[in-house]
This record gives sequence, C-alpha cells and structure tokens, in this order.
Amino acid sequence: MCCIIRSKKPHPGVEAKRAWLEDRLKEGHVFRKLNARGCCFIEYAPLEKAWVPIIGDGYYYIYCLWVDGEFKGKGYGKALMEYCIEDAKSKGRSGICMLGSGKQKNWLSNQSFAKKYGFMVVDSTEDGYELLALSFDGSTPQFTETARKQTIDSQELTIYYSMQCPFISQRIEEIHKFCEESNAEVSIIPVDSLKKAKELPCVFNNWGAFYKGKFETVNLLDVGSVKKILNNN
Repeated sequence: MCCIIRSKKPHPGVEAKRAWLEDRLKEGHVFRKLNARGCCFIEYAPLEKAWVPIIGDGYYYIYCLWVDGEFKGKGYGKALMEYCIEDAKSKGRSGICMLGSGKQKNWLSNQSFAKKYGFMVVDSTEDGYELLALSFDGSTPQFTETARKQTIDSQELTIYYSMQCPFISQRIEEIHKFCEESNAEVSIIPVDSLKKAKELPCVFNNWGAFYKGKFETVNLLDVGSVKKILNNN
C-alpha cells in the first residue's frame, strides 16, 4: 500500500487492507496509483458498494485522493482526478462525491482541490461535515438519516472502523493498549460489511469516534488525540 510504503516498519494493516481490497475490486472498486514507490493514488468505488452511510443512484464515492512528498506539484493529482471523472462519465455514472467538512480535516481528501473541478456542497450535518458532489445529471447524493444522528447511547469512548485504510490496524492496537493501561473504558467496533457501514450513526470514511454519546471525529486517533478527548469532556 503506497500510503505507508515509506516506512520500513512492518504494518499488520497492509495485509488487512489487501484482503479488504481484494473483495472490493470485484465490486467495481478502483485503486489507481503512480507506478513509483511513494504516495500518489486515488481510491474510489460505486456509491452503492461504498462502505459509507451515503446514498445516491449512480455515483462514485472517492475514499481518498492523496499525492504527497516528491510527487506534489507535478500534475499527478490533476491526472488522478481527471481519470476518475472520465471513468465515471464513460460508465454512465450520475456523478462523483466525497466527504468533506466546513474546515478541512486530516484524513479527508483536499476539498478545495475538488471544488476546482466543480464539486459542490450538496448535504451537511449540524456539526459541520459536508458531502461534496460533482453531478453530471442534476441528481445529488445524501447522507443517510442514521448518519445525521451523530449520537449514540453509550457514554464510553467508542470507535467504529473498517480495514479500508492500512493505518487503522496499528491505531486500534495502540488505543486498545492505552485504554487498558489507563483503565479507560472503550468499545472498538469493526464495520465489516456494507450493511453495517450504510447503517452507521455518524459520517464515516473508514473511522468514526464517539465519547459520552457525542460524535468526535472521522480523523484516525493516536494516543495523544485520545488523551485530549478524554480530558476535554
């Protein structure tokens, strides 16, 4: 997986992502990368099969568009986005969508870049997350009603995750260990099916965290971030 290939340390998440991706490719999922060692890729899927609580007929959903390091400024991001757009049009899709927010967040693709191609905000949640879409036929996707809740009954730290991102396995292990050592209650819930993903009580790209029943973030958390959440509530 090119997004963590820069590290020489072993990542159990790599094999987990490969297994997840192998099944998704059969569903029309696309993982396109530069033929080089580094971070330069786009990953998207038919919205009907995308593991996100978003609905809409005929759309593609962009999980991640990431160009970093030496590859920035060379037009690769433009080439990847234009490939996705042309792919969508050639297959008769209604458009393309992606998760964003009123303020750019880590672990989400650059929404200002997407807006240069005509992506517009077509839906939003009360806490500032936005659904961006480039529509070809005037239709628009939307968050599911359950995703708009952004609340759960449980008061403990609760994390929903899929294996869509290879960093996740390592983060889950670190958080579980920290909470165990700190006597902090935590529920770590795998999202391991399309049905579970579509029914999530929050916006989701591959991760969703709650504390005291309130949605916190789609950002992957490290131990420092968990400490801040626990101490600030």
